[in-house]
Amino acid sequence: MSEYPVPKSGVMKISAYKAGKSVAAPGKTAIKLSSNESPLGASPKAMEALGALAKNLPAYPDPGSTALRKALGDVYGLDASRIMVGAGSDEILHLLAQAYLGEGDEAVISEFGFLMYPIVTLGAGAVPVYAKDKDYRVDVDAMLAAISDKTKIVFLANPNNPTGTYLEKNELLRLHKGLRDDILLVIDSAYAEYVSAPDYGVGDDLVMASQNVVMVRTFSKIGLASLRIGWMLGPEKIVDAINRIRGPFNVNFAAQIAGEAAVRDVEFTEKLKAHNAKWRDWLSAELSGNSIRVIPSQGNFILTLFASEDHAKKANMALLANGLVVREMGAYGLSNGLRISIGEEKAMKAVAKVLRNMDLA
Repeated sequence: MSEYPVPKSGVMKISAYKAGKSVAAPGKTAIKLSSNESPLGASPKAMEALGALAKNLPAYPDPGSTALRKALGDVYGLDASRIMVGAGSDEILHLLAQAYLGEGDEAVISEFGFLMYPIVTLGAGAVPVYAKDKDYRVDVDAMLAAISDKTKIVFLANPNNPTGTYLEKNELLRLHKGLRDDILLVIDSAYAEYVSAPDYGVGDDLVMASQNVVMVRTFSKIGLASLRIGWMLGPEKIVDAINRIRGPFNVNFAAQIAGEAAVRDVEFTEKLKAHNAKWRDWLSAELSGNSIRVIPSQGNFILTLFASEDHAKKANMALLANGLVVREMGAYGLSNGLRISIGEEKAMKAVAKVLRNMDLA
């Protein structure tokens, strides 16, 4: 008998998630490019909606996030009854793992998949199984080869964080076709608003045609990261299961009203997408070369790979010295890489100037 409460064995195997830094070199005002936040802030309509918050502080929020789900249904042409809303997509990932994973189960994750996937898997008592990427892109054949009779969930970020690469719609369909009916495919489309590739499929049509697929989205990348709002589209049985275990008031009132305004502000979202595409492509072109490889991205960030870990550290220190805070990639097994979020024009030009002028030979 232990002398103190002992958590499930998987919990102590978790490497706690480390968020992107927000502090630059001493004396420098930080320009944060480490957390893939919106490059243009929040929707003005979302900020305006928050003015109604004060008078509602004494009351519990709507437990079903009804108005927000209706807005999502209206804008994306979806059945609102098949949408559930969470306190960020992270909460939804935890709930999915809690509902569908247990001791002895496995979840398949791509080699450079989002760090929350192994965290929620281990937390549920299950085992993460990694499938090798092919040149920093999810390899469908490797994912399918990793399936065993213990597999209960397959996690897929599309586009992927931190690589920025994506699976074309036909490859996504091939992945799903190769899964047993009792395996849940979780499509994490956190960066869908920024995708410009014509052969991309966000996953909603696959959800509507299947009983073992969910699509998870977030508001964090379009300006509402501080409010923690995520949402899931899924089959009725899965939505019902998740609603049974989530907290009854899991999404606060501020998040609900700002989220509703933001999702209906289509003009702002399109402005974000256009700004991001312009500066993502510009920065990628500017940095390619000088011993830097830029992985083609469909997110609101780029992954830059250097010749060595030392070169990456040197580049990071030079950026920090100029007030530019980017994300180191050691936690992802990419110690020679830096992930750079797309920001305002001034920040992008500053990053390019620092890295172009470095001696990386």
